[in-house]
Amino acid sequence: MSRFQNKIIVVTGGSEGIGKALVELFLTKGAKVATCGRNYDKLYNLQQQNAGKPLLIHTADVSVESECKSFIDAVIKLYGTIDILINNAGMSMRSLFKDVELSTLKKIMDINFWGTVYCTKFSLPYILENKGTIVGVSSIAGYRGLPGRSGYSASKFAMNGWMEALRTELLQTGVNVMWVCPGFTASNIRNVALNKEGKAHGETPMNESKMMSAATCAIHITKAIAKRKRTLVLTFQGKETVFLNRFFPSIADKLVQKFFFKNGELIK
Repeated sequence: MSRFQNKIIVVTGGSEGIGKALVELFLTKGAKVATCGRNYDKLYNLQQQNAGKPLLIHTADVSVESECKSFIDAVIKLYGTIDILINNAGMSMRSLFKDVELSTLKKIMDINFWGTVYCTKFSLPYILENKGTIVGVSSIAGYRGLPGRSGYSASKFAMNGWMEALRTELLQTGVNVMWVCPGFTASNIRNVALNKEGKAHGETPMNESKMMSAATCAIHITKAIAKRKRTLVLTFQGKETVFLNRFFPSIADKLVQKFFFKNGELIK
């Protein structure tokens, strides 16, 4: 029997990418799943693709506190409790700091950081009761600031630090707190990344076909949850970046700059 059989699992941002892959994987493992997203049509399609399985969909923008509460309330009304919360909803950006609107940075922080805080706050009483798990889907950008993604990096640094503090607070409660840094994963996040005006780019500057798939990433995450790990850093490039930044930060500066710039222009 799967470790997730009959567990109540909440995944934010489950309409596409890693979130969708997690939802579908947990359903195959016998879990009862709830997910939210801003696009009802995508959520409805997800539900139809998994017809007959225990899946609650709820339209919500995680940057809005009241909508997060409404989502968690809906989960409790249907399922009665929560065993695992995966804070996956997130948004990226692609613009140099000198060009970006400050409102874009605030929007990124509201979704990536505050969305995690809100959903965790409203889920925590149930997770404490069940000695469950809280997961934050972070990024390598939460360990190493990335050019052109200053707001995204700030939000993921904030997430990592906040989750580390929360993990320490809950260390004697039986609750496991884990943050996941997938590295570059094939998903829609770069297509919807915000430009300097705060609008979606609509395209990606990277070769998605060479990246880890969302489905593979989801498998790694579920295994880490089952083992109640503290952190999970994925891909060789991701692990290399974290290692270099920790022990050889000056070298990491140069390598990251070379990766993202060409002739002084941001290319990725």
